[in-house]
Amino acid sequence: MLAIDGSMLEGGGQLVRSAVTLSALTGRPCRITQIRAGRKVPGLRPQHVAAVRAVAAICDAEVFGCSAGSREMTFVPGPLSEKSIAIDIGTAGSIPLVLQAWLPAALSVGGEITITGGTEVTRSPTIDYTARVLIPFLRQHGADISLDVIRRGYFPRGGGEVRVSARPSRLSPLSPDNTRERDFCGVVSCSAGLPDHVTERQARAASLALLRATGRHFPVERDARPGPGTGSSVTAWLGWMGGIGIGRPGYPAENVGKDAATALVEEFSAGGLVDSHLADQLLVYCARAGGSFTSHACTLHARTMCWLLALFGHPIRVTEGDLVTFAAEESP
Repeated sequence: MLAIDGSMLEGGGQLVRSAVTLSALTGRPCRITQIRAGRKVPGLRPQHVAAVRAVAAICDAEVFGCSAGSREMTFVPGPLSEKSIAIDIGTAGSIPLVLQAWLPAALSVGGEITITGGTEVTRSPTIDYTARVLIPFLRQHGADISLDVIRRGYFPRGGGEVRVSARPSRLSPLSPDNTRERDFCGVVSCSAGLPDHVTERQARAASLALLRATGRHFPVERDARPGPGTGSSVTAWLGWMGGIGIGRPGYPAENVGKDAATALVEEFSAGGLVDSHLADQLLVYCARAGGSFTSHACTLHARTMCWLLALFGHPIRVTEGDLVTFAAEESP
């Protein structure tokens, strides 16, 4: 059984989610200790429990210690098989982060998942980032995935619902030249339980800031609908890079739009094929499918993924220069 120190490097939920994903893909049991040891509230949170349950469901895993607050957990996978499952995080925990755990394994055998929780929350990709940046990148490399946002859920109420289907897919090696047109760009401004003018103001601020910074006109989509709570977000993308802004009480709608635009411009101006946040999400696919890609930085999350992938026998070579190149290596 592979022993994993959950406090290593980034030492957070990403390590737990990725460890169980790799365990399911390789068939290698693992025991994770010191889970989130350095966090203000150590141990598993409901969002991490939901991610483990999602992966466990499609490989009939035996799981020990998977409950909120647990600092140690054992995951013993069975064979992967196509399943249709439903997961309720129970809080406004991030649906996109649960998807990050489930999707690599699901693409091996196919399946469908419906997740209830938060669609746009802080310290997480928005569901629109997942739909407009991550999933299109995977599709371009051969993945067959569909995503439907049934309703949006914001902190603290949650209650958003997303359905994702994956068909068995063999990804082609990731390529630094496999870009989509630089003109592929857009802004989506969303809200739930707020007046329509909120999405309008967010969108206007984001598109104007992007026009000034890039000279490009970004197509705008607006999604204002009822929901179980209230909240708003903006996601902007250009090529394989994205930026997000999350609303909060008392924070002007214009600032939400500007936050998304600023984040995108910073990533795009720094160079590389993908933004620094997408880079760490792609590493598991790169390790499995082969190939390479570039970004402008090797973040702590990316370093954590490289360390974890090596433990499971899927090393990644990182070459740092003006840009950072991530490349799959053959196991020794």
